[in-house]
Amino acid sequence: MADAYFRTDSLSVGYNSRALIHDIDIAIEKGEIVTLIGPNGSGKSTILKSITKQLKLIEGRVWVQSEELEHISTKALARKMAVVLTERMRPELMTCRDVVATGRYPYTGSLGLLSKEDEELVTAAMERVHALELANRDFNATSDGQRQRILLARAICQQPEIIILDEPTSYLDIRHKLELLSILRSMAKEKGITVIMSLHEIDLAQKISDKIICVKGEIISRFGDPMEIFTDDVIRDLYSLEQGSYDVAFGSIELPRPEGEAEVLVISAGGTGVPVFRRLQKMNVAFNAAILYTNDIDYAVAKHLASEIVTERPFCAVSEESLQKAKDLVDRCRTVIDAGVETGEFNAGVRSLLEYAREQGKVCTGEEYQKMRQEK
Repeated sequence: MADAYFRTDSLSVGYNSRALIHDIDIAIEKGEIVTLIGPNGSGKSTILKSITKQLKLIEGRVWVQSEELEHISTKALARKMAVVLTERMRPELMTCRDVVATGRYPYTGSLGLLSKEDEELVTAAMERVHALELANRDFNATSDGQRQRILLARAICQQPEIIILDEPTSYLDIRHKLELLSILRSMAKEKGITVIMSLHEIDLAQKISDKIICVKGEIISRFGDPMEIFTDDVIRDLYSLEQGSYDVAFGSIELPRPEGEAEVLVISAGGTGVPVFRRLQKMNVAFNAAILYTNDIDYAVAKHLASEIVTERPFCAVSEESLQKAKDLVDRCRTVIDAGVETGEFNAGVRSLLEYAREQGKVCTGEEYQKMRQEK
């Protein structure tokens, strides 16, 4: 822990000498991407403001390499750390290029004049975030998403060792979210820049982070590898989820399954059922699913959305027991949706199930079922 590039020791943060979050002990290696997640108002921004000297520490210490944060001068810290927070800047009469150029001021002389090299770094940073076309536009006349990209460009041309970002993907469309996170990943992994940020999109946090900090209540509830953090139980507890669930396989949140007695049975495999499941969920129609292998992508979704599932072990022939359970579901439902399942030697039992359902005149496609519902 003492050898970590960035670390905190018994840190407490808050406002007006009152600690809101205490006993923060984290260690981050150089070039790691670390993300804070947690409910709104849990204190993620307070932590970020405290480790960037924008708020006075209540207790404890913060170390950057072997230097204590408290003893690093403002100018020295600006060369070491770039900060992009959520507060809206409203600089008067400054173009977007002017704002980006302020990232070079820690390196200029007393007159604040930019050298040719500084100007080249400003241009390169704006190119990096695809914002050159905004160079001469009034910064205050840009959209929230454009402003976010400009502020990231300012941080990039600052050439920091650490970059701190508070909800950097807010206001960005999906294209620019992915671009921004790709830039951060390359900065971390190619240039060894340490990235500490907060994100609301936990699916993105799971995919990009080396470590996760869970902020809840007055403490850091968990700190560690995303594989340990992103489980249904941990996410449910962190966000106090009472409705829906967290899907570990897809890294996404699922809405609650439809309530009531299932009137539909979906027979699917290999992903053919996923769009049908989602369509039924949107229609608020409770459904069952069969016969799904537990390593099937359809099972990964059905376990969150279906009322009941008949399963089979991977790479095994469908057992008589599973087939009978599925036939019982056919008997209980009004409609059987064939999602386009393909059958072969291993899942021949699924073919038998479809034949059984057809004998009862219950089989239709997902599109046919939706049309029937609309005509009611």
